[in-house]
Amino acid sequence: MSDDPGYRLKTETVRVGGVDTLIRSLLDRQQFDDPDGAAERLGISSSNWPLFGMVWPSALVLADHLQRIELAGRRVLEVGCGLALASLVAQRRGAQVTASDIHPLTEPFLRENLRLNALPPLRYEPGDWATPNPALGRFELIVGSDVLYDRGLPAVLCAFIDRHAEPRAEVVIVDPDRGNRPAFNRGMEALGFVRSERVVRALPEDGAPYKGRVLNYRR
Repeated sequence: MSDDPGYRLKTETVRVGGVDTLIRSLLDRQQFDDPDGAAERLGISSSNWPLFGMVWPSALVLADHLQRIELAGRRVLEVGCGLALASLVAQRRGAQVTASDIHPLTEPFLRENLRLNALPPLRYEPGDWATPNPALGRFELIVGSDVLYDRGLPAVLCAFIDRHAEPRAEVVIVDPDRGNRPAFNRGMEALGFVRSERVVRALPEDGAPYKGRVLNYRR
């Protein structure tokens, strides 16, 4: 990454499942740097601009979940990946990972975090759920954390999953009990998925309070 990128950075150690991962992230949420208007053209406001660059609680829960399941050889797509902690965990555990996000800075942060953890390259695709991308392909496992933050997103995400999930597939979404979950559940049911869920009340490792659940969909 550039020595003077126009925003302030930090490197933090994130422990998931007893394994430490180095993460290059934004120093805080008071950041904005869009000199060529790339983020603005994608509909990313100045207030939303820094959100990709933080390690969010739901990302920790998703990464912990991926430490618990079999991943070796599975084709995995992380949607709305942000700093892609879940993708790093899946890559380390032998999955065939594709990370995706709409933010224009996600890819360089991903490359740096792979380098920091001495992990091999993984595939990255810009992720606009509303725009079809046949080249993205289909996946056995699609995962995401805190991706239902807007009332219009369940329908768009369900349509995206319909295009990119294998006929037999699993979808795992970590949701911090946002109000848009019921609409997403109905959409996934219409696609033939059967849901189970696990309530989470504390973050992995440090036990800090958390209110949310791991949503698992299979067909």
